[in-house]
Amino acid sequence: MTAGPRRTIGVIGGSGITTIFGDAATRVHRVATPWGAPSAPLEEGEVGGVRVLFLSRHGTGHTTPPHRINYRANVDALKSLGAEAVVTVSAVGSLREELAPGTFVLPNQFVDFTKQRPTTFFDGGRVYHVSMADPFCPDLLATARTVGAEVGTPFADGKTYVCVEGPRFSTRAESAYFRGFADIIGMTLVPEVTLARERALCYACLAMVTDYDVWAERPVDAKEIGAVMQRNSERMRRLLAALLPRLAHPPTCRCAHALDDAAV
Repeated sequence: MTAGPRRTIGVIGGSGITTIFGDAATRVHRVATPWGAPSAPLEEGEVGGVRVLFLSRHGTGHTTPPHRINYRANVDALKSLGAEAVVTVSAVGSLREELAPGTFVLPNQFVDFTKQRPTTFFDGGRVYHVSMADPFCPDLLATARTVGAEVGTPFADGKTYVCVEGPRFSTRAESAYFRGFADIIGMTLVPEVTLARERALCYACLAMVTDYDVWAERPVDAKEIGAVMQRNSERMRRLLAALLPRLAHPPTCRCAHALDDAAV
């Protein structure tokens, strides 16, 4: 059976992206989930004729640090309101000289160095082991790659994201270690990406490089990161305005079947 077009796209905005609807009228959803409340009320609007749900990952006024985000409530709230795919925006540090601040990156793999976050919806009862061999939706990645090139904001793709607990930045030794297997570093991808897979959602991360991690012998400066995020935010909004309507096509992936062979 051929899948129909996606009707609802979820967007999780990270640092620098607090809304995507501007002054357009939106509906606001205050959602309760079995895991508590999401980071903020969800905004509903249209982008290019497509229904879009927007959630601010860090809450109103950027008040929730990465290790305290209720990731399960965020993903479950989007799913409960009808999201079929989730596109997220994340600020990251660079572990590679060629990925300079201002570069947009499409990770296709991740390494998890978080320590204390609930990572699954399946804490008891029936057991599921979902495959994360290819953690990001290939359909979303391909479309984002194409649209980025079209609007003059190309992505560096095929990169690995290492997710750390935060909210502190890396030591020099940690940063040098992470360079052995990753290209970018951030604090919010996990468990968001794994929870999306458990809810059978298509998922892609649009990462914005804000700084070189401390391996480059320059301690990370939060004010400098904020300045780069400010410059990148308008570019990302333009990219999302072009990308989101393009995601309404019938999916070519198998993300919706993630649980078919996962149950024990």
